[in-house]
Amino acid sequence: MDHNKKKAYLVNTIAVVALYLVFFVLIQTKTMNNYFVGIAIMTCIMIIMAMSLNIVAGFLGEMALGHAGFMAIGAYASASFSMALIDGGLPLPHLVTLILAMIVGGIVAGIFGFLIGTPTLRLRGDYLGIVTIGFSEIIRIFFINFGPTGGAAGLKGITRLVNFHNVYWVTVIVAFLIFTLGRSKQGRAIISIREDEIASEAAGIPTTRYKVLAFSLAAFFAGVGGALYAHYQSFLEPSKFGFMFSIEMFVIVVLGGLGSLTGSIISAIVLTVLPEMLRSFAEYRLLVYSLVLIIMMIFRPQGIFGRSEFSLTTFIESLIQRKNVKNSIGGGEAS
Repeated sequence: MDHNKKKAYLVNTIAVVALYLVFFVLIQTKTMNNYFVGIAIMTCIMIIMAMSLNIVAGFLGEMALGHAGFMAIGAYASASFSMALIDGGLPLPHLVTLILAMIVGGIVAGIFGFLIGTPTLRLRGDYLGIVTIGFSEIIRIFFINFGPTGGAAGLKGITRLVNFHNVYWVTVIVAFLIFTLGRSKQGRAIISIREDEIASEAAGIPTTRYKVLAFSLAAFFAGVGGALYAHYQSFLEPSKFGFMFSIEMFVIVVLGGLGSLTGSIISAIVLTVLPEMLRSFAEYRLLVYSLVLIIMMIFRPQGIFGRSEFSLTTFIESLIQRKNVKNSIGGGEAS
């Protein structure tokens, strides 16, 4: 690892820990009440969902509009698992139970991602989007009619295992893993398929294998997000995981920039916090999303960050350089 990478990792680690300490102090001193803590938790969950969708929509460049279906699978699978553990009387700490539930939710969702992605990723563009919408609706209708998980009445009695502290660090870990994926050999192969699938295949890259891998990994992380959602809300309702929820996640990714994880993070923060701050206009949320998308497509079709990432190290260095230039100019004028 070269010096610049070490420096970037150190700066980012300090920033992540400092941000957590700020929230920790605000929560401990009751400056942030339960309502604002809840918004922060939901924001972290939406960041995970947006980053996971970005693997398919951004890295791979495919239109996937059924991400809520994978979230639902992860949520119901993890909730059923944790309820079975707790009802079985196993004396496991809550954090261990949550970790196991997230792993189960992610693996089950990832398996479904593999099963769905293998036949459907032969399609492209609008056709793939239509198929993923159909899959998501099938999952939603299945849980509406599936008695063991509560059917249309929803799944109740889930133990709340999620708090801000664990969801924050899970979000950081997921962001690190997905960022590392994008810089890995597999990630570069996936991105090459987005740029030119025919050229990638001619270069010897097994495109079908990597497309299924991207779809499965996106489903896995969506399952992790679903597990966190289930163990925060303590109640699951099938109608939550409808088509419009998938559209909301897709809007977040497009607004932030297809292929940009920092864009997804910032966009998820804005589009999760803003509706809560403007609760009296909540019924116009989808109208606002539509207008934002139209404006973005006209003036900046590549999204806020496009395919680039925000670099905290570069930002700090530019501020220092700008300050040095001002000081040198000021010194020159004084002399």
